[in-house]
Amino acid sequence: MSERRSLANYALVTLKGLAMGAADVVPGVSGGTIAFIAGIYEELIATIDKLDIALFKVWKKDGFSTMIESYNLKFLGALFLGIGLSILSLAKLITFLLDEHPLLLWGFFFGLIIASIVYVGGQIKSWNFGVILAGVIGIIISYFITIAEPLSTGASYWFIFLSGFVAIIAMILPGISGSFILLLLGSYSIVLGTVRNFVDALLAFDFSALKDAAIKLMLFMLGCVLGLKVFSKVLTYLFKNYQNLTLALLTGFMIGALNKVWPWKEVLSFRTNSEGHQVPLLEKSILPQNFDGDPKIILVIVLAVIGFLTIFLLERFANSKQKNGI
Repeated sequence: MSERRSLANYALVTLKGLAMGAADVVPGVSGGTIAFIAGIYEELIATIDKLDIALFKVWKKDGFSTMIESYNLKFLGALFLGIGLSILSLAKLITFLLDEHPLLLWGFFFGLIIASIVYVGGQIKSWNFGVILAGVIGIIISYFITIAEPLSTGASYWFIFLSGFVAIIAMILPGISGSFILLLLGSYSIVLGTVRNFVDALLAFDFSALKDAAIKLMLFMLGCVLGLKVFSKVLTYLFKNYQNLTLALLTGFMIGALNKVWPWKEVLSFRTNSEGHQVPLLEKSILPQNFDGDPKIILVIVLAVIGFLTIFLLERFANSKQKNGI
C-alpha cells in the first residue's frame, strides 16, 4: 500500500483529492465514489485503518521519516491536501452552480454516477442470491435516505462534532453523499457557512470571527477523524472477507442515490441557507415534460454524457497507470 511514489505521482493523488473534495461539497455526490474510480479507495481505507497510537512510538524509536513511510502518511497528506483545498476553494462555486445552473450540474453528476455504477458493479466477480440481496438492500437504504425529511437543529458544538462523525462515514462510502447526510441532519448550511466564514475572516484578518469559525471546523474535523478511524476497520474487514457482497451493497447505494441527482425535480418545501436565501429542501423526481420551466433536455443529456465520459476516462487513466506500475 505504501509503495514509493514520485513527486508527480503525489501531485496526481492531490488532484484526485481535489476531485473528491469537489464531490463531497455537493449533496447527492460521494467523494468515496471518486476515490473508488480513481483506484485509491482500498489504499485510503487501509491507510486510515492502520493509524494508531503506535505511530508516535515509531516516531520516537526510528525517527520521523520511518514513521512517514511506515504509515503511508505522504499519500494521506497529499490526498487530504487536495480535499481541503477543494472544499475551501470550491464551496462558493458549487453553491453558485447549484443556485444558477442546477439542471446542468445535476445532469453532469447523474452521468457521473451512472458510469460509477457500471464500474463498481463490474468489479463483482461472482453473483449469487446473497450478492443480489446486498445490492437490493443498498438500493432501498440509499433511496429512502434521498427522500427522508431533514432534521432542524441548532449549531451547538456537540452537534457539529456529531455531524462530522456521521458525515465522514458517508463520504467514504461510494454512492452515499456525506453532504446529503449533513443536509438530512440539518447541518449542511451550518458547515458550509462555517467554511465560507473561515475563508472570509482569514482574508479580512477578522480574528474574532476566525476564532469562532476555526473552533467549529476543528470540532467537525475531529468528528471526521474519529468517524474515519472507527468505520475504516469495518470497511477493511468487509473488503477482505466479503468483497463481492460489499461491492454489491455499494453499487446498490449508488443506484438508490440516482433519485437524488435526477435533474428534474418538483420542490415540495424550502429551507433557508447560510446566506438567508430560500433553497429547495424536499423535492421529488418528475419527468422532464412536467418540469416547471425550461427542462433543457438536450443540454442536460450532453452534460450527463460528459459526466459519464469523465468517469470512463478517469478509470482508463487509472488502469493505465497501474499497468505501468505507477
